[in-house]
Amino acid sequence: MRQAGFPLGMLLLFLVAYITDYSIILLIKGGNLSGTSTYQSLVNRAFGMAGYVILSFLQFLYPFIVGPENILAERHFVIMLTTILLILPLSLYRNIANLGKVSFSSLVLTIVILVIVVMRAATLGPLIPSTKNAWDFAQPNAIQAMGVMTFAFVCHHNSFLLYGSLEQPTINNWSRVTHVSVLFALFISAAFAVSGYITFTGYTQGDLFENYCRNDNLVTAGRFLYALTVILTFPIECFVTREVIANLFFGGTLSTIFHIVVTVCIVAASTGISLAYDCLGIVLELNGVIAAIPLVFIIPTACYLKLSEESWYHWDSIQSSVILITGTLMMIVGFVMAVIFPQDCSHGKEMFYCMPSNSSAYNVTVSANETYSQSPLFISSIL
Repeated sequence: MRQAGFPLGMLLLFLVAYITDYSIILLIKGGNLSGTSTYQSLVNRAFGMAGYVILSFLQFLYPFIVGPENILAERHFVIMLTTILLILPLSLYRNIANLGKVSFSSLVLTIVILVIVVMRAATLGPLIPSTKNAWDFAQPNAIQAMGVMTFAFVCHHNSFLLYGSLEQPTINNWSRVTHVSVLFALFISAAFAVSGYITFTGYTQGDLFENYCRNDNLVTAGRFLYALTVILTFPIECFVTREVIANLFFGGTLSTIFHIVVTVCIVAASTGISLAYDCLGIVLELNGVIAAIPLVFIIPTACYLKLSEESWYHWDSIQSSVILITGTLMMIVGFVMAVIFPQDCSHGKEMFYCMPSNSSAYNVTVSANETYSQSPLFISSIL
C-alpha cells in the first residue's frame, strides 16, 4: 500500500486476486488439454525441454526463498533449534495430504494475528502522525507493489499437487475450491493491508511487525504466532522444491534414503540463507518479479494459448494474451525498479514514535500492555 498508493494499491490487490484465480484454473485446464498431471510436464509438452528447465528453476526458486544477552533470544540459535525440532520433521512427510491439519493450524493463527493488527490500528493508529501525501491515489513504485502482491497470492507451483489430493479431481470442483480460497485470501490480505497502512501510512516497513514498539506485549505475541505460521507453511513449500529436484534428477521418484537426503539439503540451504539475511522487503520484491509473476501471469497463459484450439478472439484467448503481455512487462520493469529503488530495512530498530519522548504512542503501548496481558486473547496467544 505504501509503494503503490492506498487507493491504487487496493485496486491492484483485487486485480492480482482475479488474475490468480483465473490462471490457477487455466493451469489445470492446460493439464487436461495436454493429458499431463504436473506443472513441469505441462510446460514440457507445450514448450519442450527449454520451457521445462526454466519452469523448474522458477518452481525451485519461489518456495526456496520463502549480540544477545541470552542464547534463547539469539535469532541464529532459535532458527537452528526450530529447524531441527519442527521444520525438518514436518518436511520429511511424503504425502502432502498429511499436512492438511498443519496448514489449517497456520490459517487459524493468521486470523488471530489479523485480530491483533486490527486492535492496534484502533489503539495505536490515531496517535501516529500521517505522512505527507499518504492518501494520494498512486505512488511511483506500483510495479514493485504488484510483485509483492503476486508473491503473496502465488500457489501455482503446488496446484497440481493439491488438485490431485481432491477426492474428486474435476475442473468444476477445482474451480469452486479455487474461487473460495482466493476470495478468502483476498479478504485476509486486504484486511492486513488496510489495518497496517491506516496505522502507519508512509512509515510502513517491508515487515509490518517492524513498525510496532518492541515493548508491546500483545504484538510480541503476534510476532510469535507469525513465526509459527512460517514454520507450519514451509513444509508445504518444501514439497514443491523436492518434487522439482526429483523430476529433474531422479526420474520423478525418490527412494527413502534420497528423500531424506534431498529434504535435509533443502532445509539446510534455506536455513543458511535465513541465518545470513534478515531483511524481508527486498526478498519479497525480487522473488515476486523474478519467480511469482512468471508463475502466475506468464507461464499458465502461455501454455493455454499454445495448447488451446480456441480462436484468437475467444474470451479466454483474449484474457490470456492480455495477462501474458502485462506479466512480461511487469517482470522486466519490476526487476529494474527493485534493483534501482530497493526497500529500506530497519530490522530491530525502534521507531521514533516508540520512544518515551513521544509520550502519546509510548503511553498507549504501556497501558495496553497492562490491559491485554490479563486478557484471554493474550494468554491464549502465548499458549
